[in-house]
Amino acid sequence: MNTMMTTKKTTALARQVLQALLDEVTLTPKPGLVDLRSRGAHTDLNWALMCHSACALQPVFQAMADAGAAIDDDDALRQRIGAIGREGEAVMMAATGGVNTHRGAIWALGLLVTAAAQLQERGDSLAPSAVAARAGTLARLTDRSAPLDTSNKGQLACRQYHVGGARGQALAGFPHVLDVGLPALRAARARGDNDTTARLNALLAIIASLDDTCVLSRGGVAALLAVQAGASQVLAAGGAGTRAGTQALLALETKMLELNVSPGGAADLLAATLFLDGLAMGEHHGKA
Repeated sequence: MNTMMTTKKTTALARQVLQALLDEVTLTPKPGLVDLRSRGAHTDLNWALMCHSACALQPVFQAMADAGAAIDDDDALRQRIGAIGREGEAVMMAATGGVNTHRGAIWALGLLVTAAAQLQERGDSLAPSAVAARAGTLARLTDRSAPLDTSNKGQLACRQYHVGGARGQALAGFPHVLDVGLPALRAARARGDNDTTARLNALLAIIASLDDTCVLSRGGVAALLAVQAGASQVLAAGGAGTRAGTQALLALETKMLELNVSPGGAADLLAATLFLDGLAMGEHHGKA
């Protein structure tokens, strides 16, 4: 293994994770979520804090990518990235003064960047389906040092409402990224939408069908159904790039603020979508 070359590649992967997180939070206007205009439905978050947190986490994603490139045994790799992830949560909390900005992203993008580094080291394809499948394989292995009960809002919502949450998405190989987010992103681009509109439509497609534990934990099933229906209405009106779609998007935002809910799970999956999309485009350009 050429260590210098591997480090260069894993550094690039960690940078792509950071870019995906920055692109997600900067995307504007997002209903209920932090963006360039507002805090969304949050009182403890803002755009600058989210960017600061993402930058603080870049070395964490680098460490996961390094582990993926260096450790060939899947079980040993799972234990290592589990430890790095817990260290990453501590880094996040220290950077934000105790605010949970990116717990779900550390989990989802940590698995994906590890998988991408592992496949890259083996000389395999970084196609989204391949990276997501490898990440799912790692997620299904037991992290023996993980606390059984974290008592975080996402875990409590999974129990109360019998949904899979972020963990379920990873165990299943990120179906909302592969089957919802990426197809919506690419369909929007194919019809001529600009990057912002395409990303908003991908986010709305995810929101429309995801049992988002962030929404459930704040507003319950009624709020989730209202949010899903609102996102579906934006898409049915032609998406975020049309006048009718924009009006529906603003109505959805008003509704979310009234309900005091924020689709944070969908935001994490959008970041994962943008990361895998970036990998695929990089691989395509590399072969061109």
